[in-house]
Amino acid sequence: MKQYKYIINGNQYEVTIGDVVENIATVEVNGETYKVEMEKEEEPAKPAPMPVIQPAAKKTDVSTKTIVKAPLPGVIREVKVNVGDKVKDSQTVVILEAMKMANNIDTEAAGTVVEVCVQPGQPVMEGDSLVIIE
Repeated sequence: MKQYKYIINGNQYEVTIGDVVENIATVEVNGETYKVEMEKEEEPAKPAPMPVIQPAAKKTDVSTKTIVKAPLPGVIREVKVNVGDKVKDSQTVVILEAMKMANNIDTEAAGTVVEVCVQPGQPVMEGDSLVIIE
């Protein structure tokens, strides 16, 4: 239970927020109980299955792939590249919204996009692969 005290237009209100079941909250205001229906939150989009990247077959093979990873948790707002696109070093490939701010996610190397691992609306965690460049 959370308790709050408010003064609105000179009137004091003591508010207690009780149980919340689905989108119905039990709220007590100055001793009187109310059932409050809240707007339902939109269900987040289900994330696309993440690709499995196989390690190099031989220890002597040097990988030429660059994986652009999410620097922090957030939601993908825009993917600015497609498979086969040529990208430059420091080019923005994804826009990631985190804490209500848009963050440009840039490449660390030039190359060709070989895989796009995310789609708009998809939530990601720090370290998740976003784009693979070769």
